[in-house]
Amino acid sequence: MTAYDPSNVFAKILRGELPSHTVYEDEATLAIMDIMPRADGHVLVIPKAACRNLLDAPAEALAAVAATTQKLARAVKAGFGADGVTIQQFNEAAGGQVVFHLHVHVMPRHDGVALRPHTGAMEKGEVLAAHAETIRAALARL
Repeated sequence: MTAYDPSNVFAKILRGELPSHTVYEDEATLAIMDIMPRADGHVLVIPKAACRNLLDAPAEALAAVAATTQKLARAVKAGFGADGVTIQQFNEAAGGQVVFHLHVHVMPRHDGVALRPHTGAMEKGEVLAAHAETIRAALARL
């Protein structure tokens, strides 16, 4: 198995070397806005533990990520008045993984509305900040 690379973008965010729009944080996880969202309110949940993906993550990191993913799924659904939530997680390049630090995509979904394509276009910071605030407010109500 390929070794964990501490220069990945999420490791840099965790160390405070790159900015992010933080939605939620606890001792084991961080939830941030995806800068190339496929839906309004698209959040990423990452463990603070250095793990490449689900295949090498310690059980406690997986448990923490799962609990935070559930919490964020409830919040994005409520905050964006969504009909459902899509949860995605990719492992290794052949499985669709692009950033090699375990992360889970949480996207609010509305009936009849497709996800936007992953184009690589970054969302404006003020839009991400507003979406983060919507989710934080929903978390406070849950």
